Amino acid sequence: MVKVVKENKRDKFIRLAENRVNYTLKEINLIGNLANRCNYEYTKEDVEKIIKTLKKSINNLEVKFASKNRNEFRL
Repeated sequence: MVKVVKENKRDKFIRLAENRVNYTLKEINLIGNLANRCNYEYTKEDVEKIIKTLKKSINNLEVKFASKNRNEFRL
């Protein structure tokens, strides 16, 4: 008989956060590889759009972690 150990919420958060952040960092590094002008051609506007999109995503992430109750309506 196999004994199943239930993962608690903290352990699950740590496991998923480490995996997802490490994956995301690798993907961001791959985006950085696009800066090689020997292999790619791009405009300043292209770069600004990429950076703006990534910053917006980080800002959204910060809001999600900062909000205490996302389902509560306030005026």
